Amino acid sequence: MTYMAHNQKSSKKHFQVDPLLMPKVPRTNYMHLQEEKNRLQLKKFLLHRMFLVGHIKANIEKKEISEYYEQLFQSILKHHLGEAVTGLLLIYSSTFLHILETSNGTLFRILLDYVAREKEEKEFMIQNVKIIVASHNIPTRLFMQWHVSAIKVPVLYLEDVTQSQSLAEVTTDFLTMTHKLGLHLFKTVKVGAKGPGDNLHQVAPELLLPEQTIQYLCKSEEFMDPATFLNMYNRPIHVTLDSEIVWPAPSRF
Repeated sequence: MTYMAHNQKSSKKHFQVDPLLMPKVPRTNYMHLQEEKNRLQLKKFLLHRMFLVGHIKANIEKKEISEYYEQLFQSILKHHLGEAVTGLLLIYSSTFLHILETSNGTLFRILLDYVAREKEEKEFMIQNVKIIVASHNIPTRLFMQWHVSAIKVPVLYLEDVTQSQSLAEVTTDFLTMTHKLGLHLFKTVKVGAKGPGDNLHQVAPELLLPEQTIQYLCKSEEFMDPATFLNMYNRPIHVTLDSEIVWPAPSRF
């Protein structure tokens, strides 16, 4: 008994790790680096940017659309902790362009509200919405606030160039011009200001998209509507490994 007890004590000493042998270099991984980067930037959530286009119901005022979104943003922030929404909403005569910057959960709830209202209301003020692109984990915001601007483009800027361009070319021009417009507003609009106002066609006419471009993108079947996007978002991912495929198929007796 004494011999066995002595052996157990000696074995415990044998497996103890000497503190001097522990690695002195701290070990980390990519997730830790991302979390530290977000902490230094005071970011609680990953930031995403989404570009939307769509039609608006006839005889709808700019104030009605802006109030709908402002109430929606406030309601989401009350019930869902996330990043505040920044971006730009350009309202044309029959279409709109919307750029949103916020967390993934907030974007999900904005699209969810639109789908719900589209089913409940026969003629919702926003119609035929298409998601042009969604950029994930963007480093910084392009907009410091959420702005709304009504665009009254003169006939001089309504030349339709979509008839002679492919979808890829139209989409490239769309993203290029919207980013240039965002950079222009980032440099000119001060934090806390009301926004660019309704005279963008006078201040920066070369940076505004023609309404025909937005109409062209709304009709394109290549882009997903919010309902299709949400169905894909909620769809579980099933991965079949090669080891799961056996031939001949197993038979039971």
